[in-house]
Amino acid sequence: MPLTEPYDDHLPEQEWVAGVQDAGEDESAQLGAGPVDAEDTAGVEDTAGAEDAAGVEDAADADAPEAEPVLPEPVRQRIVSLTAAVLPGLPGDELPVPLRRVAKFAPNRRARLGAPAIAAQLTADPLFRQRVTARVLTDAGDLGAAVVEGTAPAAADPVEVAALAYLVRPKGWRDLIEASGAAVRAEADSAVVAELVREAEQRATRAEHDRAVARVEAEKLRDELARVREELGQLREENRQLGRTLRETQARERRANELLATERGRAARATADTEAELRRARARLAEAEAAAGVARASAKEARSVDDARLWLLLETIGQAAVGLRRELALDPVEKLPADFVADAFADQSAATPAGAAARARDTDDPARLDQLLALPRAHLVVDGYNVTKRGFGEMSLEQQRKRLITGLGGIAAQTGDEVTVVFDGAERMHGLPPAPRGVRVLFSRKGETADELIRRLVRAEPSGRPVVVVSSDREVADGVRRHGAYPLGADSLLRRLARS
Repeated sequence: MPLTEPYDDHLPEQEWVAGVQDAGEDESAQLGAGPVDAEDTAGVEDTAGAEDAAGVEDAADADAPEAEPVLPEPVRQRIVSLTAAVLPGLPGDELPVPLRRVAKFAPNRRARLGAPAIAAQLTADPLFRQRVTARVLTDAGDLGAAVVEGTAPAAADPVEVAALAYLVRPKGWRDLIEASGAAVRAEADSAVVAELVREAEQRATRAEHDRAVARVEAEKLRDELARVREELGQLREENRQLGRTLRETQARERRANELLATERGRAARATADTEAELRRARARLAEAEAAAGVARASAKEARSVDDARLWLLLETIGQAAVGLRRELALDPVEKLPADFVADAFADQSAATPAGAAARARDTDDPARLDQLLALPRAHLVVDGYNVTKRGFGEMSLEQQRKRLITGLGGIAAQTGDEVTVVFDGAERMHGLPPAPRGVRVLFSRKGETADELIRRLVRAEPSGRPVVVVSSDREVADGVRRHGAYPLGADSLLRRLARS
């Protein structure tokens, strides 16, 4: 934005700063702003100092305005900082239009963002520079008074002296700026020299450290070399030992091969002898098989005779049983002992019939169930809930009863035996499906358990009839065993049901 155009207070701050920087680059150059780099500044002063001085003299001779001196970068920054610090204190009508917005910036942003506009106004507006100088001298105190007189205290900062000399412009102010530039260059050269010395010292320190490290590494390498030589000697000794071991092993291998050949010959002879013995054994086996065939034929004939005798004996017993039934005038019965117990539920004598203990068996083998059911006129008594809760207790009681009764119907149909299943219950359950053919379903009465009903069923059977009681209750098993029944565990029946 050209410096001569009206100032717009409504422009955004960043756009305004960019415009001021673009428009003030040329005018800020008049303040003597050189490149930021100190080396470039020094170069400009070294190469252009004579030309600027000659140009100033020629311009003075020609009655032309003197050109602005080339300022060192620290001096230029200090001039801008001093001006930015006094901007808020100037009245609004004394502020140039381009700097009114800069005066409202924060202190830390005023010198940084408004530097181009400040430099341009200091160069182009002497009246503004005089107003700034008056306030800066007030803040500078004795140093400002000395600069006004054209002198610079020896202990004063050359940058501060040069900045005040540029603003005040007393007699010889260019010399003060030149002296400040020389001092800045001397400080820069001193800093460079100090940096070079510091780098040299650092390189010397690193070199000394590297030499110490190299000495340590050399010691380590010497130790490592000694260790490697020692290990090499050990490896050579181990190599000699391994060589001797190899030779001994080869000798043993040769002896083993010789022994192997000898044993192979012996094995061949033993194989021949074994084959001959095998042939002899096979001949004896053939003779034994022929003798066994003759013996089997003789045994078959003897068994035929035994079968004939057994058939004749059974026929005689059967005819005797028929004659005895006819002589006793025994008619076929319509009710069995268990039916009387089921109908009457009468208390029976607890006395054990004579000979009942003789038919009891101390066995709980599930494999015995099929053998016992194969006996003629066997009676199977089942403790209902004891079996169902052990086999399929996850079902409801109704489903348990139905499944057990259905399975017992299959057993009754296969074996033709009498089957009775007893459940606990104060009264007969309603909704029970019809019992299969050959299966009797009983429920204990109120005040009586299924165990007591099972024991009464066993006591009602005649002595000599095979009665099988299925229950895992030890008291039930012991009770029925005393009355001559065969107690079996619930697992035997569950396996039998699963198989069928």
